Amino acid sequence: MENKLEILWDALLSRDSALIWKAYKNLSSDEQIAVISHLRRMKREEGWHIEQQISAQIALVTIESKID
Repeated sequence: MENKLEILWDALLSRDSALIWKAYKNLSSDEQIAVISHLRRMKREEGWHIEQQISAQIALVTIESKID
């Protein structure tokens, strides 16, 4: 059985804008800040698989388009 953290990250990295936004908007503001920070690190740091980086970029675009 998946834990809540796995379910959250599965949604955030799903490349499905509705799932990404639903997962993000249900977080506390501190959790939202942490998620954005982690997604940005995933996007720019070495060591992440290209597919993870693409998913992180899609999540960031989705989230940032709704909070700007």
